[in-house]
Amino acid sequence: MSYRLGVDVGGTFTDLLLFDQESGSFWRTKTPSTPHDSSEGIMNGLAGICSDAGIEPSDIDYFLHGTTVATNAMLEGKGARVGLVVSEGYRQVMQIARSFVPGGLAGWIVWPKPEPLAALEDTFEIAGRMDAQGNEVRPVEDDDIRAALEKLKARGVEALTVSLMNGYLNGAHEKRVGELAAEILPGVPVSLSHEVLPEMQEYERTLTTVANAAVRPVVGSYVRNLRSKLRDSGMAGSLSLLRSDGGLMSSEKSEEHPVALLMSGPAGGVTGALWVAKNAGLENILTLDVGGTSTDVALIEALEARRVRTTDVGHLSVRASALDVKTVGAGGGSIAYVPELTGALRVGPQSAGAVPGPVAYGKGGTEPTVTDANVVLGYLPESLLGGTFTLDREGSKKAVQTIADKLGIGLMEAARGIIDIVNENMFGALRMISVQQGYDPRHFALMGFGGAGPLHVNAVARLMGSWPAVSPVSPGVLCALGDATTRMRTELARSFSRRFDETDEDDVLAQLEEMAAQTSAELAAEGIAEEDVTVTFELDVRYEGQAFEVPLAIDPETLRKDGLAGVTKRFDVEHERLFTFNMESPHELVNLRAVALGPVLDLEAPALPEGNGDPSDAKLRDHELWADGKMQPAVIYDRAKLKAGDVIPGPAIVIEMDSTTLIEADCTGTVDRVGNILINLA
Repeated sequence: MSYRLGVDVGGTFTDLLLFDQESGSFWRTKTPSTPHDSSEGIMNGLAGICSDAGIEPSDIDYFLHGTTVATNAMLEGKGARVGLVVSEGYRQVMQIARSFVPGGLAGWIVWPKPEPLAALEDTFEIAGRMDAQGNEVRPVEDDDIRAALEKLKARGVEALTVSLMNGYLNGAHEKRVGELAAEILPGVPVSLSHEVLPEMQEYERTLTTVANAAVRPVVGSYVRNLRSKLRDSGMAGSLSLLRSDGGLMSSEKSEEHPVALLMSGPAGGVTGALWVAKNAGLENILTLDVGGTSTDVALIEALEARRVRTTDVGHLSVRASALDVKTVGAGGGSIAYVPELTGALRVGPQSAGAVPGPVAYGKGGTEPTVTDANVVLGYLPESLLGGTFTLDREGSKKAVQTIADKLGIGLMEAARGIIDIVNENMFGALRMISVQQGYDPRHFALMGFGGAGPLHVNAVARLMGSWPAVSPVSPGVLCALGDATTRMRTELARSFSRRFDETDEDDVLAQLEEMAAQTSAELAAEGIAEEDVTVTFELDVRYEGQAFEVPLAIDPETLRKDGLAGVTKRFDVEHERLFTFNMESPHELVNLRAVALGPVLDLEAPALPEGNGDPSDAKLRDHELWADGKMQPAVIYDRAKLKAGDVIPGPAIVIEMDSTTLIEADCTGTVDRVGNILINLA
């Protein structure tokens, strides 16, 4: 038997999903997270899920983990104290930054510039210079380097970044600084910019390398601690972490390159949605991952998730590949309120969180939330799964009544208003990754997951015109499913910066082939057979004079067949789709990347028994909920008892261990062969 374990650590729960790769059987569990040490919650869940499956940790071959350790360290300002070594004349590179200011014109007046990750007093210059072609103009001097490093040692830096002018073209000077740092600052992790991001643009390269250095001690400590506990439990299988771009990297690599983990958490949901979509026969998907505090949305076209070249965390925008995920402050715990100034209902971004949580949870919450509105309307039945979990509906009513009183309307109208507003917030986020990127949402299905996604997916699909609305199996642990079903990924970048009409096509191909060999070798070192490695290329292209570029993914065979002329044609098509116009300017090739991918997990979802279309056997009880301005009769179903082909007329509620699905009054839900509920207009 061969087992894969996906683990996703959230703020409230740690989700685990165990796959038997041979039979397709799976087990799932949720255990309370332990924020003081996430590994404790993981080990608790590991013991529980192994007990459920009747196996030992030693039977697990692959441990695949999505984590927010790097993200939280960055957001909470708990990264390491970073020392920075730069070229002479560039000491203020982090302070000058970029001139872009968020928030419109008023931002120029009121926006305080964020504190740089590397302080000015921890930044030191050294002599020595490479020119724009990577040739040495002036050598570095060891005494000069030693003096700077001794000063940093005296300042007590916990991590070191070296980012020298034109270092991306020739990293010899940076390497020498790194060699001396190992001697003078033993035990301090060193991040060299030509290894972390070998691309042009000094500020972005420096910022990304500093961010990598800032989270290295935190991530390294966490990964080593987790790996030690897993080995002590008997698990000898490989430990991999989910990258921001939806691929996997080894735990050892993650200790050196943790900047690639900044969007690890949200990426799990997108990769899980990819696996579900493939099994459900869907190619174009919008994802709606609704948690307690926020909603993450992404776009999948032709079973390929959109990727971007920047990762945004808080005020930081680092140059690292990531899935194109947008986040909005709208979740089950989002608080509803009526500001005195406007008298208009608002929902979020403030959240009740896990503590005290919504009023319905009975843990001391007093403010009305989205969850409370769902309980009042009957969308969340107060007695779930045979009464094992009970919600305080009366408490929710009292909380939502405060909103109704302020607005001078009825209780149900106030509750429905809260739901309508939070749905509009989700709708706005989905427009950002579809309409504003040139995609027609009517050509996509909408998949809702996370604890609250299936509650809202039907209503948001109606706003988007995206059908069917999909409620996948085990939507509450879909991020863990994504961790368990994704594949290894590594990439190598190199700046090129040359006009196409001045570029030798053979030179481009030769450089890409060389980079492909390097990335393939990295996967081979992880034990992946050469025949299981797939290589793709990415080219960043722009019109001459533009300050930004458009990344284009292309497979090696197509590039060899169509040449660079085919690349410029693809760029023109993509540029017009994104911006509705093209330019007469010459095309410029900016960056080259080679991406190596491990084997795809060829695992079919287990099929459900065939039904006759009648879901009566899964019926738990009759129910009432608010729809179309009045209370209407509805039915509650147990998802575990539904069969393939069952058709559920709305209004209806389908409950399971980790989530609740709402099918609205004029819609029907059809159970597909693997258990997904596909909701369409009746």
